[in-house]
Amino acid sequence: MRVEYDASANMAYIYLLDKINPGEAVQQVVAGEDTTAILDYDSQGRLLGIELFSARSQLHPNLLAIAERIDREPRSPAPSAGTAGA
Repeated sequence: MRVEYDASANMAYIYLLDKINPGEAVQQVVAGEDTTAILDYDSQGRLLGIELFSARSQLHPNLLAIAERIDREPRSPAPSAGTAGA
C-alpha cells in the first residue's frame, strides 16, 4: 500500500497495490453521499485504490506526513547570493 497526497488540492490517493496499470481501473464507484471518495475497481471487481477528497479531514495526520507528496504548486526559487563588492 502507498499513499500520494496533493496538499494544494487537498486530495489523496491510496494505492492498495504497488502499481495500477493504465486502463486497469475499469469501474469507479462514488462512496459517500457528499462524494468524499471514489473507489477504483478492476475488471474482476477487486478494489485497487481509493481517491479521497478533503484528505486533511479524512486521513490521520501521521499518514499524511509520510505520504508521497505530488503537489503541483510551483516551488519558490532559492534566494540569490548577490554579488561581492569591489
